[in-house]
Amino acid sequence: MRAYEMSSATGLESWSLAERPEPEPGRGQVLVRIHAASLNFRDILIANGLYPFSVNLDRLIPLSDGAGEIIAVGPGVRRFKGGERVAAIFSQSWLGGAQVSDAWNTALGGAIDGVLSEFQVFDEDGLVVLPDHLSFEEGAALPCAAVTAWNALYGAKPLKAGETVLTLGTGGVSIFAIQLAHAAGARVIATSSSDAKLEKARALGADAVINYRSQPDWETEVRRITGGAGVDHVVEVGGAGTLPRSIASTRAGGHIGLVGLLAQGEPLDPLAILGASCLVRGVMVGSREMFEDMNRVIGLHQIKPVIDRSFAFDEAKQALAHLAAGTHVGKIVVRVAA
Repeated sequence: MRAYEMSSATGLESWSLAERPEPEPGRGQVLVRIHAASLNFRDILIANGLYPFSVNLDRLIPLSDGAGEIIAVGPGVRRFKGGERVAAIFSQSWLGGAQVSDAWNTALGGAIDGVLSEFQVFDEDGLVVLPDHLSFEEGAALPCAAVTAWNALYGAKPLKAGETVLTLGTGGVSIFAIQLAHAAGARVIATSSSDAKLEKARALGADAVINYRSQPDWETEVRRITGGAGVDHVVEVGGAGTLPRSIASTRAGGHIGLVGLLAQGEPLDPLAILGASCLVRGVMVGSREMFEDMNRVIGLHQIKPVIDRSFAFDEAKQALAHLAAGTHVGKIVVRVAA
C-alpha cells in the first residue's frame, strides 16, 4: 500500500510517499480502507517541529482525520461486521467521560501513526459510524475540528438556545462552531480579516460579523453588539494573541474554550480572568462519546462540513502548503482512495 511518512520535522517538505505492506487486523481490530483524510493546523506544527505534545518520528504516518470503510474484521470484534462507513477518533484511548491521562499518547498522526495511507488498522473502539448523508470527504473533516468545536460548546458548560457564541476566524474549528451553534438556536458573532470570508460565515448561520483588520479593538464591537453584556461562549483559536480580547468580550460567568495557538502575543495577565469572572478551559479535541453525540446532531440537522478544497493523494504536500497559506474557509481534504 502507499502511505506518506515522516522521519524528520524539517518543514512542509517533511512528508515522503512510501510503500508499506498492507496491514492485517488482529484480535479486536478492524482494517479500514481510507477514502479521505483532512488537515489541521496541528499538522503544520508537527511538520515544522513546533508541536508541543508527543510526536513519534519513526516513519510516522501523518494526519489525524480520516474516513473510510471497514473491509476486514479481526477475531473478537463486536462493534462492527464489515462494510461500515467510519471515521477514526482523534485520541484512540479517550472513549468517554473526563479526559484520560494518556490521551496525548494515543493521538493519531502524532504519538502514533495517522491516516494518510491507503489502509490502516484500528482497534474497534477507536472508530465511529459516519452520518448517512455525508460523503467520505465530508466525514474526514469531522474527527478533530468538529469534535473540538463540539467540546468547546458542550464539554464543560453546555450551550443553551438563545445564548451568544463568539467565533474567531474561518478555519475548520470556527466554521463548525458557527454551524453547531446556529443549529442549537444560539446567536453567533463571527470574526475574520476578510469581508468575503465573513459573508460565507453569514451564509452558514452567523448573525453578526466583525472584520478585525478594520476593527482591531473588536472586543469593543462585541460588547456593542451584545448591549454591553458580552458573550456566553468564545471558541478561542488564537491563543496568546487574541485571548485578552476574548476575555474582554465575555460576560461574567461566561466560558472560553481555548482550542488553538494561531496568534502570537504577550503573556496573559491573570488579573484579566479574575476581573472578568469567566472560565478559560483548554480543549483537547474530545472523546468518542462526544463524537457520537455530535454526529446525532449533524444527522438530525443535515449539517454539511465546509470543504474549501480537495486534493488528490499524490498532491498531499500541496494540500499542506495550501493550509499554510491561510486563505481557506473550512477544511482541506486529501482524497486517498482512487
